[in-house]
Amino acid sequence: MSKNDQLRDDPYPGQATLITTANTTAWRNFPPNSSEISYKGRWDSKYISWWSAPGIKFGFTGSNVALTFGQYTDPGVLVAWRIDGQDWQFANVSANATYQFVSAYTAGANLTAPGHSQTFEMRVTNWSLGVQLAGVRLSANGMLVKVPNYTKTIEIIGDSLSAGQYATYEGISSWSWGFTEGLGNVEFSITVCQSENFRFQSLQYRSSDQDWPADKQCYGNLRGQAYQWFQTSDTSYRAIQIYGDNPEPWDFAAHPAADLTVINIGTNDNNTSNNVTHQQFYDSYIQLIDGIHQVWPSTQIIVFSLWSGFSAVGNTFQQGAGFLEEIQQVVQHYADQGFVHYFNTTGILQHNDIGPQYHPTDVGHIKIASHLMQYANLNFGYDLEATGPEVQSHTLYWNDEQAY
Repeated sequence: MSKNDQLRDDPYPGQATLITTANTTAWRNFPPNSSEISYKGRWDSKYISWWSAPGIKFGFTGSNVALTFGQYTDPGVLVAWRIDGQDWQFANVSANATYQFVSAYTAGANLTAPGHSQTFEMRVTNWSLGVQLAGVRLSANGMLVKVPNYTKTIEIIGDSLSAGQYATYEGISSWSWGFTEGLGNVEFSITVCQSENFRFQSLQYRSSDQDWPADKQCYGNLRGQAYQWFQTSDTSYRAIQIYGDNPEPWDFAAHPAADLTVINIGTNDNNTSNNVTHQQFYDSYIQLIDGIHQVWPSTQIIVFSLWSGFSAVGNTFQQGAGFLEEIQQVVQHYADQGFVHYFNTTGILQHNDIGPQYHPTDVGHIKIASHLMQYANLNFGYDLEATGPEVQSHTLYWNDEQAY
C-alpha cells in the first residue's frame, strides 16, 4: 500500500513487547474476571473473544500495562489498541504469552497529571480469529479503574461484507466499525462473520426441544445467522474446534438490550450455488427478526438492501440488487408495528468501491458508514459525537503535488 507515492513503511505501528517478567514484583496482576474490565462484543465464559472487533476497556493508573493471553489465543492474531484518544496501534499476539502494550515512553502516556487514570482499549481486528484473556498486568503500584459504559447500545448482524473481509485492518476498517465507533457515544457488538447466510438454521436457543429444518453448510460454516446469532461464538474453524456443535448460548439477560439493531445479510443466500429459494429467504428473515424482537422487544431494526456487486453493461456499470423484493416485503410485513426500517444502499457505492475480491474497499466501507450515521441521526436522533479521536486507521493520505 502506498501513501503520497511511497510505500507505507510502518503499516502496523505499536507492536507490543513480549515479556517474561509478568509474575515478578515489578507488576501487579489482575484476573480476567476483574469487575473493572469491560468486555466489548461477545466473550464466552472462558474469556475467549468471538465475532468481529470484540475488545476490552479499562482505566488504569501507573506507567505500565501488559496483557496475558491464554491457550485459546490464535497464533499471531492482530489486535488494535490505544490509550485514551491516541491513534490506534497494532500488535500481533499469541497464546500463553504476556505482552507489554504501555510504558512510560508510549505516546500520550505522560500527558495526564500524576495519579490520574488513563484508559486502555484493545480490539481484535482479525474477523475470524480471537484471543483468550488470561490476565491484566499493571505497574506494581497501579490500579484498575472502571470506565462507565455509554447508555445506548447497537447490534450489527451480518456476513463478511460487514466484517471487513479484505479491508486494510479487517474488523476496524469495516463499515460496521465506522458506523458504531464513529457515532462516538454507543456500546456495540458486531456479530458478523465470513460467509454467513440464513437458511436452514434454527432461531431458537439450543435448549429448545422443537424440531427445526436441518442445518446446511455455507462456504464451510455449519450454521447460519438465524441460528448462530443466539450463540456466544461464531461459525469459525476455531469455534468448531473448541465447542463442536454445542456452543454456549448467549445470555441476553446478562447484557444490555440493543436500542438499535442493524441487519445486512442475504448476499450468500442469493448465490445460486446455495440453492436458497425466494420463499425460504423471506421466511428465514421473518424468523430472525421475530427472534430478535422476542429477546429485545424495544429494539428498532434497520434492514439493509443488498448492493450485490456491479456488472459491466454496455460501456458503463450497473449495481445489482439481490432479493430486492423479498427484503422490501420483510419490511412491509412489520409496517403496522413500526420497529423495522429499510435502509436503501442503492447509489452509495460505485463499481470502484468494490475490491477485486468482491468486498468493499476501505473507501467503500467509509461511505456506507457515513450514510448510515446520517440515517441514524435523522431517524433515531443519534448525535455524532466522535469529535476528534481516530476512528478509521491509516486513512490519512493526500496529494501534495501542485504541478502535473
